[in-house]
Amino acid sequence: MKFPLAKNSQSHLQVQNFQQTMARQSHQKQTSDFHDKYGNAVLATGATFCIAVWTYAVIQIGTEWNLSPVGRVTPKEWRDQ
Repeated sequence: MKFPLAKNSQSHLQVQNFQQTMARQSHQKQTSDFHDKYGNAVLATGATFCIAVWTYAVIQIGTEWNLSPVGRVTPKEWRDQ
């Protein structure tokens, strides 16, 4: 006949060992996931698309960049009053 306390402690140790094993396995990557396979390609494609759309929009809108007026603006004549 086994003692209940010994039986409970043995069962408790088995549960702890199982939990530790599962915790160890959960921290290890078994296979590569979507982000490992395609993450950089998706990031590069998104950045390229964003830059292309902004470039197209800026070119089509015809934004004037408020460049320096030096050489384009002539001063008015001084008037004495």
